[in-house]
Amino acid sequence: MIHFVLHDAHDSVAVVVVEGVKAGMALTGWIMDEDRTIVVDSRQDIPIGHKVALKDMRPGDTVIKYGIDMGKVTAPIRAGEHAHVHNIKTKRW
Repeated sequence: MIHFVLHDAHDSVAVVVVEGVKAGMALTGWIMDEDRTIVVDSRQDIPIGHKVALKDMRPGDTVIKYGIDMGKVTAPIRAGEHAHVHNIKTKRW
């Protein structure tokens, strides 16, 4: 079962595509550009449509999604954690 998708192997976050992701689950992700899968252990419950972090990130780090810069980290995020508006902000303002 695929739990999350990402376009580029260099993405730092991916989109959860199933309901029911809970802390402690081993999540399988599909890297679309390479047609291969990876596994990340979920550290938190993550709602469908939200992002899971694929690597540890510090405040100020750039968040890459779909191969592009989509914002900056505002609070520490560990791989497998929920990445959303509580720890990521746009760079536009």
